[in-house]
Amino acid sequence: MATLNLGRIKPVFQGAYNNSTAYVVDDIVTFGDETFICIQASTGNATSNASYWTKLAAKGADGSNGTDLTSTLTTQGDIVYRDGSGLQRLGAGTNGQALITGGSGANPSWGTVSSDWVKINHTDSTSAVSSHELQGIFDDSIYDGYKILMHTELPDQDYLNARFMSGSTVLSGSTDYRKIGHSSYRREDTSENTTGNSSDTDGRDNMDIQNWNFSDATGNAFFNEITIFGALEDTTNYKALHNNVTTRDNSGGGAGDYFARYTVSFMYINYGQAVDGLKIYTVNGGNFQRFKISVYGMKK
Repeated sequence: MATLNLGRIKPVFQGAYNNSTAYVVDDIVTFGDETFICIQASTGNATSNASYWTKLAAKGADGSNGTDLTSTLTTQGDIVYRDGSGLQRLGAGTNGQALITGGSGANPSWGTVSSDWVKINHTDSTSAVSSHELQGIFDDSIYDGYKILMHTELPDQDYLNARFMSGSTVLSGSTDYRKIGHSSYRREDTSENTTGNSSDTDGRDNMDIQNWNFSDATGNAFFNEITIFGALEDTTNYKALHNNVTTRDNSGGGAGDYFARYTVSFMYINYGQAVDGLKIYTVNGGNFQRFKISVYGMKK
């Protein structure tokens, strides 16, 4: 009976091409990102030789629309987006920026998120210093006013004053600051509960933003909320400071702690000075044990 040679019933996958392997018809190999089938038995003939191999498949370009992302995204921080015709690269923005959409039919971009209140300075310090200067912190071309939040811990029997600054110059005219305010304190056991006015409308050379200075005061912790306003008729000069401060003094002993509240406003009347900073300093020459100050600007 005659023998019928049917050859291979189906192709045989041989894995990655090896130039030392003897391949026969219908062997399938891979090379790079392509797949080939053997059409003539041989050894050592590369898959690029069309006499021995036929290409079955090839890897397409990266990206669903044919854009090669390995060449499109070139730098750390790049992101990819689709514009009107295909995939595009958006390079990294600057520190603090956010990705902003332009809406339907527009491309995304990096930008600064708008906010009415902007933190423009923060200091958290345990340095042994008797003063802290916020030089050049006020920029009236951008901001209408400022809010300062401050927590300070001071030596016993010490408290804080402040003066405006113009550049590096501390403004200390003898009657340039006018003051009106109100103070109150209460002892934990209610044995003392006192309130009173605090004013100095004939002028002084500073702003006492903390005035709790009992001779036996110990372990003082002060919490200030300061608002600074500019004059409407001349926004290059800041004229008014309003201050709320809450104080805890733990010198009360068996009668309990003191808690004090001081609300005061100052008007700076030297209209010839352009105010752009604030100096805060201890009154009795001691050093801050710790202070934390955050300054926010209210955008125009």
